[in-house]
Amino acid sequence: MERRMIGELVQVPAGAIHVRQDGPADGKPIVLLHGFEGSVHWWDGLTPLLADTYRVIRIDLLGFGCTTAEPGFDQRSQSEMLTAVLERLDVADATVIGHSWGADSALGLAELSGRVSEVVVVDQAPDCAELRILRILRPVLRLLGWAPVGRCAHALLNNNWILRRALGAGFAPGFDPAAAAPGWDQLRSDHRAMSWRANRAVLVERPQELAAWPLDAQIRALGLPALVIHGRHDSLYGWRNTVDRYAAAGAHIELIDTAGHSPNVETPDQVAAALRAFLVDPTVSRSAAS
Repeated sequence: MERRMIGELVQVPAGAIHVRQDGPADGKPIVLLHGFEGSVHWWDGLTPLLADTYRVIRIDLLGFGCTTAEPGFDQRSQSEMLTAVLERLDVADATVIGHSWGADSALGLAELSGRVSEVVVVDQAPDCAELRILRILRPVLRLLGWAPVGRCAHALLNNNWILRRALGAGFAPGFDPAAAAPGWDQLRSDHRAMSWRANRAVLVERPQELAAWPLDAQIRALGLPALVIHGRHDSLYGWRNTVDRYAAAGAHIELIDTAGHSPNVETPDQVAAALRAFLVDPTVSRSAAS
């Protein structure tokens, strides 16, 4: 079940990329990019709520899900791959949505490609300054690039008990991921399918990159209409500082009171409603959360 393909493989210079498309071919494209340890399945609950109107395109990033190519996990490598996929699919005027770590790739894609018209960030702070676990474990995390350590750390998380607690931080307190799409079995499979090399790229190298070029600065530089959706109960990134910084960069803010770090899984109906309202006229209604 680790690599359950539900779409097609699109061949680009980076390799064979797993892509799933739903909805009318002539609908406005919405490109959905998953986060760390994820796959296209993290959008299983949201996709049916959009596919009646929009051309919904889900993509497994390099080293995740059914995309096995691993030339690089950094924002530039992922964004170059995504640019090539949109060109192969002849996608233009796309709204690109990135959840958590996928927000880096969404903004990088918008910077590289003229095929993006709006960007949406779901529960990702502008940088990793608030992630206390990174400060506490930094000396250990640096060892993840050494193959024996990286492989062992990844295998350790395959234990159901450990993985449930690690993934639990991605949801609001009391939320049961087994009761919502994509379900616990798929979340576990997504972790197992992920390349062990991604751990160092995301947990060690990425915080350094975002410290130098944070996502709020990227949004400001892009100048595209931007929406930020954030769960009030996100235990990884506090909502107040996050939404204040994005609002200052010109983004429209939607704070979901009942969600944690993954509203695309926890509250897909509210995410769909926020997206539809934003896309009616993405140039208006800039706001900060109260």
